[in-house]
Amino acid sequence: MSRAEGIWVFAYGSLMWDPGFAHLEVAPALLTGYHRSFCIYSVVYRGTPERPGLVLGLDHGGSCRGRAYRVAAAAAGEVLDYLHEREMIHDVYRRKLLPVRLQGRTVRAYTYVVDRSGRDYTGKLSLERAAEIILRGAGSTGSNRAYLQNTVHHLDALGITDGHLHRLLEVVEGRGG
Repeated sequence: MSRAEGIWVFAYGSLMWDPGFAHLEVAPALLTGYHRSFCIYSVVYRGTPERPGLVLGLDHGGSCRGRAYRVAAAAAGEVLDYLHEREMIHDVYRRKLLPVRLQGRTVRAYTYVVDRSGRDYTGKLSLERAAEIILRGAGSTGSNRAYLQNTVHHLDALGITDGHLHRLLEVVEGRGG
């Protein structure tokens, strides 16, 4: 697909159910080489500088099931600007154009992956440590716990299995009452 025909955007977190931009098509998608992970400290949306929360990122290794949105060529620049504004609040993401597998074909899609050298990158956290951070985190868009619950609920509704996030939610709910 040439840029003249539009662009694709790969979504793995809240963009899957709340893209915030017009699109021509949406399809289940698989990105290889990255996995969905609570690996970014949030000091605005789900935490504060004094009490950071965690948000999702695409970290290196594995694969990730998500959704891909096709955006009209005429709207591509506006959508990429919107995504930059939405996603780059953390200086830990890098926009990349990567191959994603749709049903029966591969397209190149824009997505935001973790830059492991970013100051808000957590590295690999144990379930217990991630749960501890999530339980105390709250920011401008609500509690970190609600973000995790909402993510798992929407993944389930979309038929996307993510066992790690389900286990994390079990730990959080077991500790948080």
